This record gives sequence, C-alpha cells and structure tokens, in this order.
Amino acid sequence: MNTSLLRGVLAAALTFLTSALLPAIAADAPAKGDKWETTSQMSMEGMPMAMPANTMTRCVAKNQTEPPTENRPNCTNGQYKRDGNKATWETTCTNPDMKGVGAITYSDASTYTGTIKFTSSDGNMTIKLSGRKLGDCDKPQ
Repeated sequence: MNTSLLRGVLAAALTFLTSALLPAIAADAPAKGDKWETTSQMSMEGMPMAMPANTMTRCVAKNQTEPPTENRPNCTNGQYKRDGNKATWETTCTNPDMKGVGAITYSDASTYTGTIKFTSSDGNMTIKLSGRKLGDCDKPQ
C-alpha cells in the first residue's frame, strides 16, 4: 500500500474516532460550578448587640436552583426564583420553628447583597447577606 495513502486513511480514521469520542468523554466530565464567598450577619429585635458576621465559601451549580447562601441544619429552601438580577426564595426551619423570605440583588454577575427575614414565636430575625464570585470550582453542591 502507498505510504501517503496509508497516512491519509490513518488521519481520516483518527479524525473520525476523535470527533466521535470527545463528546462522550466531555459528557462524562464533572460539571464545573461557581465558587462563591458568602457573608451572613444575623440581627434580632431586642438584642443589645449585633452578632459577628460569618464568611464561608461554597461551590454552587452555574445554573443554580438554590440561593448561594449557606445551608442551615433543620432548614429547607423552596420557591427559588430568579428574574434578571433579583432572586427570591422561602425558607422553613424546625427546632426552632421559623419561616423566612429571602431576597438578593446581583450588582453584576459576580456580587450580590440581600436579606433573609425570619419570623417565629420567639421574635423576628434578619440575616444580611453579601457574596462575591471567586471563580470556577469542581463538584457543585
């Protein structure tokens, strides 16, 4: 067989295999997420002083369906909606029983500010939120 013909056949086979296998390999690759640094600070009616702020980082899905805030034990988020630069959601907690409404406004694609306002039989509480995107991350939650 002619060497140039053999090279052509091999090149065509390699091109075919590469174009067929790369999408399958890419589909198996884990999705990247957005790494957010989030800060929350709680205040409660009648408290003489503000609580210290809590800062943490989270890896969230790029097409998130949850607020980019910390997960709290005994609390669940629902009714998450994002419309343009605003996102809203509801939070329900047990032990103690509380209901909250959260809202954040994105200043741009990489920063936000907002609040979660909780009501309970023990009093009302507000959590101030802020966040900034640090970049990409692996294994979004």
